[in-house]
Amino acid sequence: MTNRVEQVTIVGGGTAGWLTALSLTSFLNAGREGPPVGVTLIESPKVPTIGVGEATVAGLPMLLQQLGLNERDFFRRCNTSFKLSVRFGHWSQDASGAPIDFYHPFNFPPHLAGFIPAYHYKKYGPLDGISDFADAMVENTALVKALRGPRPLGRAPYDQAINYAYHLDAALFGQFLREGAMARGVRHVRDDVVDIERDERGYISALTLEQGGRHPVELVIDCTGFQGLILQKFMGEPFLPFGDQLLCDRAIPVQLPHRDPNRIEPCTRATALGAGWVWRVPLYSRVGTGYVYSSKFRSDDEAKAEFLAHVRRVGDLPAEAEDPELRVIKMRIGRTRRAWVKNCVAIGLSGGFIEPLESTAIHMTDASVRWLAGLFPDKAVSPDLAGAFNHRVERLYDEVRDFIQTHYLTSNRPEPFWQAARGEVQVPDGLAQRLAQWRRVLPDETDTPGHSLFNHWNYIYALWPKGHFAESEFPLEGSISRRPWELYSQHLAREKAQLLATLPDHVSLLRDIRGEPLSGTAGLAGAAAVGGLNLAQTGR
Repeated sequence: MTNRVEQVTIVGGGTAGWLTALSLTSFLNAGREGPPVGVTLIESPKVPTIGVGEATVAGLPMLLQQLGLNERDFFRRCNTSFKLSVRFGHWSQDASGAPIDFYHPFNFPPHLAGFIPAYHYKKYGPLDGISDFADAMVENTALVKALRGPRPLGRAPYDQAINYAYHLDAALFGQFLREGAMARGVRHVRDDVVDIERDERGYISALTLEQGGRHPVELVIDCTGFQGLILQKFMGEPFLPFGDQLLCDRAIPVQLPHRDPNRIEPCTRATALGAGWVWRVPLYSRVGTGYVYSSKFRSDDEAKAEFLAHVRRVGDLPAEAEDPELRVIKMRIGRTRRAWVKNCVAIGLSGGFIEPLESTAIHMTDASVRWLAGLFPDKAVSPDLAGAFNHRVERLYDEVRDFIQTHYLTSNRPEPFWQAARGEVQVPDGLAQRLAQWRRVLPDETDTPGHSLFNHWNYIYALWPKGHFAESEFPLEGSISRRPWELYSQHLAREKAQLLATLPDHVSLLRDIRGEPLSGTAGLAGAAAVGGLNLAQTGR
């Protein structure tokens, strides 16, 4: 008998629960000498599984590879497609009132002669006629517009010619993770937790199951979603809302067929509407889309009508098609005061949620599990470890909140919602200071120390197209010369040409990975390699 925690009990399934189970049993037991840490997942048989389309960030391929999951199986099982960027539509408008669209890619350019190349772009402009800022910096935008995949046909799983993330079906992904976890010894119990028992310290000593009765525990992980059953309901940990900073609190999700199954964009779209924004996540066999909005500025019926008008306008819902059945999900935006209290840790939605504008949900689960594994406690469950974990989680939520709020604060849309989102909200002091600073100097590495997800380049990509730097005269422009910018622009043009000449179209790559027959137009787009650069403009 040792003093280590021998058993971990996870309450709740879904992506958060099963990713936590698989990650913990993999991280804690893969190289362990002696008996493994036991992991039990208790999942309610009464909670329905929702198959929404979900976008992810570029860290997920590394996680799946570390967990030893087969990428081909993942694509076949989870309706997966590739994501090379996020396309933001109409988040601001130019002086004539025309919408401004821009891309937020996963790749970043190098320094040029010691300086961020955005200074060169500001001083000399694009040297190849490219007006899109991200397209002048990296290759992603050109590949998205040409509907290309991120690696050649026949390459090994997880190989990449350019950084990528995934679009996936969340319900199918949860099932995929469940099978992987159970194959590695995770015990699965189908039952409902109806109460808890506490010891003299206030720690949870046992769960009371509706069918199974008393279930002793050492360390409990709450993955029960928005209800926060263990940490919030039974342990009484308060929830800290972000409603004074982020106004959206409703979502309307729906699944729609592809307009053309042979043309799937390798990017997520986030298109602004009057009281929020619409996501578009193109999976392999369908599209996941929906409207995130503020109930203060739209009733549910008004939001449904606005959303349906949008999907018909862009062609995702044909004019002759019947209206799909729409349901409204209430979102609690914010986090619990502490994610780890005594011997209970909340991971996933039970610990908090920020609107999915930058597809951060799975990343936040991944980060939390890694931190928990690194701070894994003994049976005493030291408050010092919990404190370190809570500090990291708080910083991550603040980081994501600040970046999401930046998108709203720097929009110039005129509708009442957008005016409120930039003028009637609380702005964290640190974010306000940085945005003011960035009128005089571009963001650099020192502005995002210890970031988990969003660095200075993410902010540059989000701010530049909306004119945040347009009126700025940066003193550092006097320290740069034209030649490094010319050489980089020439190099980038060659890289784009090489990638466009060698990378297959997105659908062909997906079919190749899935082991399906390729169509007659499979592989390279041929003559469309250059002419097809504007293909992603369809549907606007």
